[in-house]
Amino acid sequence: MVDARIKAGLGQEDLAIKLKCHQSLVARIESGQRRVDVVELVVLARAIGFDPFEVLATVEAATEPDHRI
Repeated sequence: MVDARIKAGLGQEDLAIKLKCHQSLVARIESGQRRVDVVELVVLARAIGFDPFEVLATVEAATEPDHRI
């Protein structure tokens, strides 16, 4: 997400303004301190301009078949 945000020419504060949230939330998501649900992924993709399906495909490929929840 960081690379996509930077590629879009957005700082964390810029993204936070687009999302109507605090910059600290963006920082926590980017650092891995906070996970996002599927709806948030779609909102982030729209705000930054990336394909959420590509992200899901990457996650699916990297997830072990017996991964536990």
